[in-house]
Amino acid sequence: MSYDVASFQWEEGARRLREAAPDDRAVLERVRDQIVAELRRRLGGAFTTAELADLYEQGTDWCLALAAQAAPDRSEAWDGLTATDAAFARYVRGAVDFAGGRRLGD
Repeated sequence: MSYDVASFQWEEGARRLREAAPDDRAVLERVRDQIVAELRRRLGGAFTTAELADLYEQGTDWCLALAAQAAPDRSEAWDGLTATDAAFARYVRGAVDFAGGRRLGD
């Protein structure tokens, strides 16, 4: 999967999170934050947009486990198309080759 395809999916997840009902948004944000913390653990400090896209392409089943842990009584928060993608959208901002909403060198 290319970075462009992945980043589109990530931004769609961030949009869905922003547009969620207030009660749902709060729990989705909690799940997103747990996934961001795990991304930080998995990728460390310096990472590239390509490395993040590669991790995403390897699969995000691990995000479901984190979501179930963070919100065990709110299965709607386990939706990988929202919290997971929103987490990747947030985390990509820290990539060494990302600036101003775009990848450097594009």
